[in-house]
This record gives sequence, structure tokens and C-alpha cells, in this order.
Amino acid sequence: MRSRERNSESQDQMSCAPQDIMRTPKMVFRWSFRQFLVLLIFLGLVSLGVLRLPQFKSGPKPYSWRVDHSHRKLLQSFVRSVLTKECRPAFVRREMQTRFNHSNHVAEHFLWEDTPLAESMFQYPPPFGFRDLRSKLTDILGLLPGPAPQWHGRKACQKCVVVGNGGVLRGLALGPLIDQFDIVIRLNSGPVRNFSKDVGSHTTIRMSYPEGSPQTWDDVGSSLQFIAVVYKSVDFNWLKAMITRKQVSLWDWLFFWQKVPDKIPIEPSQFRILNPEIIRETALDLLHLPEPQPRLWGWDQNVPTIGISALNLATYLCDEVSLAGFGYNLSQEGAPLHYYDSLPMTSMLHQPMHNVDREGALLRALAKAGVISDLTGAIHCSFCPNGEGKRIR
Repeated sequence: MRSRERNSESQDQMSCAPQDIMRTPKMVFRWSFRQFLVLLIFLGLVSLGVLRLPQFKSGPKPYSWRVDHSHRKLLQSFVRSVLTKECRPAFVRREMQTRFNHSNHVAEHFLWEDTPLAESMFQYPPPFGFRDLRSKLTDILGLLPGPAPQWHGRKACQKCVVVGNGGVLRGLALGPLIDQFDIVIRLNSGPVRNFSKDVGSHTTIRMSYPEGSPQTWDDVGSSLQFIAVVYKSVDFNWLKAMITRKQVSLWDWLFFWQKVPDKIPIEPSQFRILNPEIIRETALDLLHLPEPQPRLWGWDQNVPTIGISALNLATYLCDEVSLAGFGYNLSQEGAPLHYYDSLPMTSMLHQPMHNVDREGALLRALAKAGVISDLTGAIHCSFCPNGEGKRIR
């Protein structure tokens, strides 16, 4: 019986073996094809990302950045005068409404779960709206607590400073003065650690998007707010991961044009989503850029920089608004674009998304009219001996 059983088992194994041998190549082929398809998609996305990145040419030698001692003293004196002057309630918003009376007032600056979502919010894709993204928006809003008082100990009249990342901040030693403003708004990954002497250390608002957010987090304090600006659909996925403290999926990573932070170490109550009406108003009403038009691939957009969008937001949050670290002097080719790196000023010439000429003209007009104050004088130098300073666009 045992010999028969062995013979039967061996016959069964022999009869099964050809089927396994015939099945294995199909499985291998099927799996190899899937791997090949995934690899092909990955390489295509990487190639597309490389093509989208600005291509910087090696230009002049590193720019030697020196600040004249008398100019620094003059500038610091001007900033002190801005801080000590009596605050004018609702001044900047009233002035903006007078100059842009066709602009619609944005009632809700940030979005909450119970915020009424007008249909106009879904007319355009990000960053001007949330076209085809209603479910993702609703999902994110459900993770955030309801609106709370903006800042504890809020003054009756508040002075804001929007701190840009311009290289003009280097060597001015404005840090202690910047920290004296009631609200300090910082942009993208502009660091404070190791640069506090020039840019200060206090942050009330950090306004950014995934690729622009800090890899190393410097901002502290329970009153800090992170304002998320949504530029594309996958930004919602990243924001959800940051709020819930989960990992960003590998698939989502493929759609970012540079490395994004894997965590933002703040509480869910400190996250805010910027109302895209702020961006739309900045682009269409203030800068008079054309409306985004649909085309065969994507949308034709001319997006305002996050700096000028932050300025518009500040006119709603604050009574008086000042700028620091704004202005592109493209005639100084080797001058540093940012205060924290050696990227040359000419790199702004290689980006297709922003109209820096039109933005500079708007900021200069507002500064000349006294609607805003340019603390570093790169847009309009009201404290310079000749009243204008170097013309910077």
C-alpha cells in the first residue's frame, strides 16, 4: 500500500509539474510588465519635473554684499519711527478699498468646516479656486477645529510686517525691530535660526505651500499659525498628512517638484487653509492679470507670488502694513536673491509663473502713496536722501 501511495504521489507531482512550469512564465511576465509600467510612469514624471524646474546658468562671481554703516543707521531709524507712530485703525484696508473699489471684499480669509462655500470658489482650479476638489476640501475642513480668536491679547490697532526672503535683508540688523511688530508674517521656508540678527525670531504666521515649507522647523509658540496655500490637488493630500501626522504616500511624492517636509510640528488647531479668493483678488483685481483659461493640457495661469498674496492677506488682518525684504534688483546679477543662500538675483528671470514687473509696480505705487511702508527701501526708499533710492523691480 505504501509503495502504491508513493507511486500515486509521484504521479500526481509529475502531472502537476508541467502545469506549474507552464503557469510560472505567465506570472513572471505579468509581474514584469507591471514593474515596467510603474517604472515607465515614474521616469516620465521625473522627466517632466526636471523640465519644469528653472534652469540656472552660472553667471558672475559671488556678489560681495556690503552694507554702508550710515545707510543701516538711517534705515533702522526709519523702522523705529514706523513702530512708534500712533497706529491708525483700519487704515490700510480703507486705503485699499478706495484705490480698488471694484474689488470684492473677502469676508472669510481662512476656511473652516462651517464656512459657506460659494459656487464661485469652484470656478477655477488652484490656487484661484477649488475646481473639482470639493470632496477633498470638505475632508480637510473636517479635520480642523472651528474658528477661534485670531491672537490672544489682540490690540485694538495692530501693526503688521510681512517679511520677505530678499537678500536685501542681509547685514541690516533689523531683527530686534521686526520682532516688535504686533504680527510678523513669514513666507515659505525663510529661516530665523542663525539669521535672527537680520530677520528677527518671532513668527505669528508662516504662509507657504508643500514645496516651499521649511524642512527644519524654527517657529515656536502657541499663537503661531501655519497658513496653507493650495496650488494643486496633491497639496490637499500633503496637508492631510501633516494635520493627522501620517506619512505622505510614495505616489503623492511623485507629484511634488522638490522634496516636501514629512512633518509640521504644530497642533491641528494651528493650521489654516487660505481662502483662494485672496489669491484670485490679488491676481485679477490688484494686478489685473488675465483670468486663467482652459487649454488642451492644464490651465493657462499667471500666478501672483506668495509675497504679494501675503501682503493682500495682511491688509485684511492688520490696521497698518509694512514690508521688509521685498524687491528684485535684476541689474545686480550676482546679488543674492535670498538672505539665506547664494542663489543669484538673475534666477528670477527663469521662472514663467510670476509677473514680477507688474508686482513691483503695484508695490511701488502703494509705498509711494503711503498705503504701506517699505522698511528695507528696495521697492521705494522714502527715507533715502534723494527720496527714491535705487529703482528696483
